[in-house]
Amino acid sequence: MCFPLYAASNLLTRLYRPILAELGLTYPQYLVMLLLWEGAPRSVSALGEKLYLDSGTLTPLLKRMEAAGLVTRRRDPEDERRVLIDLTSKGDALRAEAVCIPQRLAEGSGFTAQQAEKVRAAVGELIETLKARA
Repeated sequence: MCFPLYAASNLLTRLYRPILAELGLTYPQYLVMLLLWEGAPRSVSALGEKLYLDSGTLTPLLKRMEAAGLVTRRRDPEDERRVLIDLTSKGDALRAEAVCIPQRLAEGSGFTAQQAEKVRAAVGELIETLKARA
């Protein structure tokens, strides 16, 4: 089960690569942006929890995004231990350019909407099962 999931993830990420390159994003950066477009600011720990990434992986990624002018990082005034990530105007404006990404990926994948939903649901169940055992 593990190798097919790994291979599928790798191949899907390759499909994303040229699309995201047009926006200057990597796939992990795109995932961060999706979460921030849903609601910002978010703490580093909240982003890590949603993305299943530890802060050692996430912090350098966020620093690169900050250097690119997409996000800001600041200490939470209510709890200095927390770092909040927010969108810049450039990061927020990128949303309009990214709106076509799901459609372009769907076209490139060769999957019908029904097939994609079936796979998404099955993998979602797997994630929930594994989370309960972790």
